[in-house]
Amino acid sequence: MDAIQISGTPHMRKKRTTRGIMIDVLIALVPATAAGLVFFGLRALVTIAISVAASVATEWVWLLCKRKSFKEIWAQFDFSSCVTGLLLALTLPAFEYKYFYIPLLSAVFAVGVAKMLFGGTGKNIVNPAIAGRVFAFISFQSNMVSGWMTPRFAALGNTVQTSATPLTSMLGEGLGKIGIGNLDLFLGTGVTGCIGETCKVALLVGFAYLLVRRVVKWQWPVIYVAVTGLVSCAMGKSMGYFLPSILSGGLLLGAIFMATDYVTSPNNKWACYLYYLVLGVITALLRFGTKIEVVSFAILLMNLVVPLFNMYVRPRPFGAKPVVQVCKDKLDSIKQKARQKKAAKEGEAQ
Repeated sequence: MDAIQISGTPHMRKKRTTRGIMIDVLIALVPATAAGLVFFGLRALVTIAISVAASVATEWVWLLCKRKSFKEIWAQFDFSSCVTGLLLALTLPAFEYKYFYIPLLSAVFAVGVAKMLFGGTGKNIVNPAIAGRVFAFISFQSNMVSGWMTPRFAALGNTVQTSATPLTSMLGEGLGKIGIGNLDLFLGTGVTGCIGETCKVALLVGFAYLLVRRVVKWQWPVIYVAVTGLVSCAMGKSMGYFLPSILSGGLLLGAIFMATDYVTSPNNKWACYLYYLVLGVITALLRFGTKIEVVSFAILLMNLVVPLFNMYVRPRPFGAKPVVQVCKDKLDSIKQKARQKKAAKEGEAQ
């Protein structure tokens, strides 16, 4: 009799492997990576190469320390560390070469601490790339803020953000201080920011590929982005905040490639609806409260409470009564017992 294998969620009811899904994600990230290289040049390439190489090396060294052979490591290699390294690099600025240690240390933390320390692929409690990005921001905040590089292509209106990102300008000084239009934000022209978050066209092309390959469901990123935009309008007291809010910063990158991570998102439909709704609200509130980009912090925070969503927001088993009907039956039972008790007392009195 074959041994029974028990594994944690998520469970895919398809003839697909983790390696195949990770390769699909890497392909979907190609347009955003290419756009980052076009906009930011060789510095972006060096940052990406260091991050990916450090991520893969960290995983292999960890497994070698567990006395696994190269053959065993390659047999179970699923390219998830490549995805982590690439995603992490796309959330970082195109650093000057002297700051090579930032993507290096961030990648080691992302894979070594946030992933392998918890048991490897499928056992991490937070998205490793998000953890690496938060590590970089907290540990090297001054370099993260001063590391913005002006893109090669100027904005269509001949204005370029140099001192801050468009999102920071909007949150701190209002809509009139963004400096560039929504079309520039969509194309990435003249937009200072992280390597992979500037060109929204490239991100949407990758999203379309993931939808065709059925790697992600369209409603989750849409709910997250839409709620963030609407709450931003409420906070700014103007509908004019909607497009700049969803086209600025790393919202689309986080919504498409990070918030939808199988392992760190809820494992049933109704929990997912609530999860992405709350995530959008928290992102918008924190943005206006801190005046900086907080997508990574919001996703990290929500990753930590996913077990609570899975525990308390559960689908109704097939054939079970709806909650409303259960409550109604319970109330009828209480009323029936009260009537019986009253009748018994009246009988004793007579």
